Amino acid sequence: MKTRTPAFPALALALVALLAASPLSFAAETTAKDVARKADDTGRAIKDYTVAQRDEATKNAKAALDDVDRRIGRLERKLDSEWEKMDQAARKRARATLNALRRERNDTAEWYGGLKHSSAESWEQVKTGFVKSYEVLKESFRKARKEF
Repeated sequence: MKTRTPAFPALALALVALLAASPLSFAAETTAKDVARKADDTGRAIKDYTVAQRDEATKNAKAALDDVDRRIGRLERKLDSEWEKMDQAARKRARATLNALRRERNDTAEWYGGLKHSSAESWEQVKTGFVKSYEVLKESFRKARKEF
């Protein structure tokens, strides 16, 4: 039976705190369910925008990316503060998780750029690409929460 080091509970708390924090919430305590609901709302809202609503769509997409950046930053700071308490396996998993989140965030950001500059003819395709990449990113945050 493997034993866990004290870093695992700290890492789990860091991920839960990261996923529970949302700048879109005005409540003092925001649950992970609230964050997931808001992320779902963002994806659905962008999916429903027409090319005529491009400015509003890009504004919401940018806010979603900014939120992801803040959440990744908080996770990085928490992991840095817990790094010395983590064993080698936990460090490796944490690094892999952060790298995957960054890659998926960058993929979503590329689709965001497409939203800003797409033609009316390619709007639906680009919008769908953004929503799909955002969904992948949300799922990665959920998996990270479960893993740690």
